[in-house]
Amino acid sequence: MIRCALPAAIAATLVCAGAVRAQERPIDAEKIILVGDSTTSVGSGWGGAFCGRHVLSSLACVNLGRQGRSTSTYRAEGSWDLALNEMATPGYGAVWVLIQFGHNDQPGKRSSTELATEFPANLRAYVDEARARGARPVLVTPLTRRSFSNGRLQDTLEPWAEAVRRVARETGAPLIDLHAASGDLVQSMGALEAARMAPGAPPPDFLSELQAGNSPAAPLAVATTAGPHDRHAEDFDYTHLGPEGAQVIAALVARDLIAAAPELAPRLAP
Repeated sequence: MIRCALPAAIAATLVCAGAVRAQERPIDAEKIILVGDSTTSVGSGWGGAFCGRHVLSSLACVNLGRQGRSTSTYRAEGSWDLALNEMATPGYGAVWVLIQFGHNDQPGKRSSTELATEFPANLRAYVDEARARGARPVLVTPLTRRSFSNGRLQDTLEPWAEAVRRVARETGAPLIDLHAASGDLVQSMGALEAARMAPGAPPPDFLSELQAGNSPAAPLAVATTAGPHDRHAEDFDYTHLGPEGAQVIAALVARDLIAAAPELAPRLAP
C-alpha cells in the first residue's frame, strides 16, 4: 500500500483546525415565545416584525399569537398547551414568554371574559404555569386602538390594561406597558398619520375626517372569504397593524422589554 504524506503546511492547518474545534464553547441560547391575539400574531400584529428585526441569533423567537383569541379561548383551543411544550424544549438557558391579551376579552366579543375576575385569573394562571415550566413570563398590556374623536385618542382598553398591570404587581412578573407607550405615540401622530399603521389604506372619503382628527367607522371585512378567526391582510381598521405599523410597535416592545428584563439586552437589537 502506498502512503502519501501530507505537506507540512496542510497538516499544520488541520491540527490547528482541530484545536479550534476542541476549544469551541457550546452555544448559550435562549428562547422567547410570544403569546397573544391578532395584535401579536404574524400578518396583523407586531410579533413578526419583532422576531424578524429585534432578536439576535442567540435568541430563538417563536410567535404563537393567534387571531381572535382571548385569555379564555387561547387556552380552550390548545394554543397554550403548544406554548407550554415550547417552554419545555431542552437546550435553552432561559425561556421568556411575552403574554398580551385584552382586545378579545372585551364585552361584545364572542370570546369575551369577565373583567373583574375571569380576565385577571386567566392571566395569573398563565404566569403560574409558565413559571412551573421554568419559563420567565412577561406581561404586556394591550396595544392601543387608533380611533380618534376631535383630535383625541379614544381609549377603550384602559380597564384591561390596568388589570394586566395589577396582575404584574401581584405576581412580580415584569411588565411591558405597551398600552401606555402605544397610546402616547398614536396621540402624538394624530388620526391621519396613525392611519398609516393599518394593514390597508383608508378609503378616500375618510381623508377629510381623518385630517380633522376624527376616525370614521371602518368598513367591515367580507365574511365570505375569511374564517372565524381570520381577517383580510389588506383591510383598513384602527386595531391591526400593517408592515409599517408592525415595525413601529415592535421597536416599542423591544425597547421596553430591555427595560423590563435588562438581562435580555445583549440578545436584542433595539
